[in-house]
Amino acid sequence: MLGIFIGLVLLMVLAYRGWSIIWIAPICAGIVALFGGLNLLDAYTDTYMTGFVNFAKQWFPVFMLGAIFGKLMEYSGMAHSVAIGISRVFGKERAIIGVIVAASVLAYGGVSVFVVVFAVYPLALNMFREANISRRLLPGTIVAGMMTFAMTALPGTPQIQNLIPTQYFHTTAAAAPIIGLVSSAFMIVSSILYLNRRVRVLREAGEVFEERKEDLNAEPRTKYPHIILSLLPLLAVIITLNFLKWDIVISLATGIVLILIISIREFKGFTKAVNSGASDSVMAMINTSAAVGFGTIVRSVPGFEKLSDAILGINANPLISEAIAVNVLAGATGSASGGLGITLEALGSHYYEIATTTGPAPEAFHRIASIASGGLDSLPHNGAILTILIVTGMTHKESYREMGVIAIVFPMLSLIPAIALGIIGVY
Repeated sequence: MLGIFIGLVLLMVLAYRGWSIIWIAPICAGIVALFGGLNLLDAYTDTYMTGFVNFAKQWFPVFMLGAIFGKLMEYSGMAHSVAIGISRVFGKERAIIGVIVAASVLAYGGVSVFVVVFAVYPLALNMFREANISRRLLPGTIVAGMMTFAMTALPGTPQIQNLIPTQYFHTTAAAAPIIGLVSSAFMIVSSILYLNRRVRVLREAGEVFEERKEDLNAEPRTKYPHIILSLLPLLAVIITLNFLKWDIVISLATGIVLILIISIREFKGFTKAVNSGASDSVMAMINTSAAVGFGTIVRSVPGFEKLSDAILGINANPLISEAIAVNVLAGATGSASGGLGITLEALGSHYYEIATTTGPAPEAFHRIASIASGGLDSLPHNGAILTILIVTGMTHKESYREMGVIAIVFPMLSLIPAIALGIIGVY
């Protein structure tokens, strides 16, 4: 357990200081393995790399196609067109709200958070450019839309963090709508207020939007696609994934083909845009896989079982103990779904028995578990956090402050009214 703590803290500190997760993750995993009595060479070449490779095998097609989709949206001008449309609805002064809405719509539509960041980033970049907001707030704003209420709290969200509890509590994705809506409202309002305050503070300090040479479409364009045409690729991904139940790989490929057809007059730059997106996906994939490999080592040492037993044995109201258990284990593994799965696999039947005898209701347990999974999972070594930073071109030091407040502090605080409602039987 000491090795887990040292390895986790060291990984977070070094990642925050800007050290590459690619090489610090295996070193920190080695510390965990050493304290856990594992053979260092085997732990690295077998356990660590198994977790690394398995994640890459499962997600690389999504990462690559998602990055190409996002880059083509940017190159074609469609991202700018959608951004302008959203800006007109909310106004330039409400760009923060616009980005949050765009990200949450995709997340609530069932698009994986690893895909949402690629699709939303070019939209958010253009909206921030229009509103003259510092780029350092980009990651936190995207996180507010895709990794908080839309991922765990909103009733009916098809994200895996909301689907796992249905297996253990025999509930539906829309379980405990009142708790979910109250928690969502708390996260939405607090995130918007906090981010708008950060915008004012940074502007007063003279920090506004700055162009970078890697911005593919930094040069002014004289003509952009119509917003209806620009929305078609995004809608194609959402509709084919959620209503036609196509595989995400096919859905993304459909969106890409639509962009190419609609923007055929821009064909001369297609190769450059696709190459750029593919290259971006590789770095994001490797960074995320490195973090997953660390989590694999953590789960394999004997101390993790003792840590799990200690957390799961907390003597408190069952909703409180469930929230604590899910949060801590999600933080230890750097994964919302991982921590949630471990907790419910160990105690799901126990909580369900309580729910069907003395209460609270199974729906309350479902929603609290889902919301709790989206708290400490967002520590600096979280795979999605790393992906967002890579895609947006920011570092932990530049942007993790806002990301941590929005993805950790606010979701955990939202558990207070959520648990209170569950205890009094309002769900």
